[in-house]
Amino acid sequence: MTTADTLTTLGERETLRRIFPRLPRSRHELLGPGDDAAVLAAPDGRYVVTTDMMIHGPDFRWGWSSPNDIGWKAAATNLSDVAAMGARPTALLVAIAAPPDTPVVRLLGIADGLRQSCEVLAPGCGVAGGDLSVSATFTVAVTAFGDLEGRQPVLRSGARPGDIVAVAGPLGDAGRGLRLLFERALDQAGRPDTALAAALRAEHTGLIEAQLRPSPPIAAGIAAAIAGASAMLDISDGLALDARRVAEASGVIIDFDTVALGEFPEAALAGGEDHGFLACFAPDARLPTAFRPIGRVRAAPSASRSETGLWLDGQRYDTESGWDPYRGWDGTSDASAHHSVVSP
Repeated sequence: MTTADTLTTLGERETLRRIFPRLPRSRHELLGPGDDAAVLAAPDGRYVVTTDMMIHGPDFRWGWSSPNDIGWKAAATNLSDVAAMGARPTALLVAIAAPPDTPVVRLLGIADGLRQSCEVLAPGCGVAGGDLSVSATFTVAVTAFGDLEGRQPVLRSGARPGDIVAVAGPLGDAGRGLRLLFERALDQAGRPDTALAAALRAEHTGLIEAQLRPSPPIAAGIAAAIAGASAMLDISDGLALDARRVAEASGVIIDFDTVALGEFPEAALAGGEDHGFLACFAPDARLPTAFRPIGRVRAAPSASRSETGLWLDGQRYDTESGWDPYRGWDGTSDASAHHSVVSP
C-alpha cells in the first residue's frame, strides 16, 4: 500500500479488507463484519443503544486532528453516552462517508484510533460492523451498544430533593482547549493550521487533548449505577445546559456551589465536550471514587418547567450557554466553532 492510494483507486472492497484487521473485536460478538448484519450476545436480555455523528467543520478539523484522534474521539463520545446510562459498552457500528479522493491511510488511522479508544476506555468493546459511502463532507457516524448487566438504566428523570449532585471527570477543559485552538491555531486566512496546533498541543497538552482526544471516565458511569445513582447523564453540551436537562426531567432545582466548580467556574458551566458524568446520589450514599460533590438537588415550587432549573449558590442561574448545533453553526465549514460559547 502507498500513501497515494485513495478510495477511488482501491474501491470499497479492498479498502474494507485493509480496515477490518485494525478494528477491535467485541467480546459480545457472535458474528462480526462480513455478512449483512452482525450478531451480538445480549446476556441481560436488554441493551442500551445510542448514536452520534462527527462531521468535518462543525465537529472536527483536519488541520487540528489526526485520523487517529478522530477515531479515538468518535469511539469515546459514544462510549460515554452508553456508560451514562449505567451500562457497560459492548460494541460499535461505524459508518464513514468520505470524498472519493480521500487517502485510504486516513481511514486506517481512524480504525487505529477506534481500536485504541476501545482498548483503553472500554476493554472488551469492539467494532462489529458499519458502512462506507461517498460524500463531499467527511462524516463519521457511530452507533454504540451497552449491557446493563441486570441493573436498571440510570435516567435523567430520577433526581430527588436532598440528593447530592456530583461529577466525574474534568470540567471546562475541553471548552478552554477549543478556545485556545481558535485563538492561536488559525493561519492568516482563518483556517486551522497544523503546525500551530501541534505547538499549542505541546504547550497546553491537557486542554488540547481534552478537546481533540477526550478520555471519559467510562468505569465511573458503571460504578455510579452500582452505587445507586438516581439520575445521570454525559456532560457533552456544557454543564449548565446538561444540569438543566436533569432538573427539568426530574421536576427539581439543581443548585451548584461555585467553589466546587474549580478555578474557572464560568468555563466549567459553559464549556462543552467534557464527556464526564453528572450524577445524583441519595444524601447518605457513598460516592464512587471518581465522583466529587458540586451541589444539591432542591425541591422546585412546582414541577412546571419555569419553576425547575439551575441555581448557583442559592440563586437562579439563567445565563444561556452550551452547545446547540442549530444556534452555533453559521453554515461555513472553516469558520464556525463546534461550541458557539467558546468561539472567537
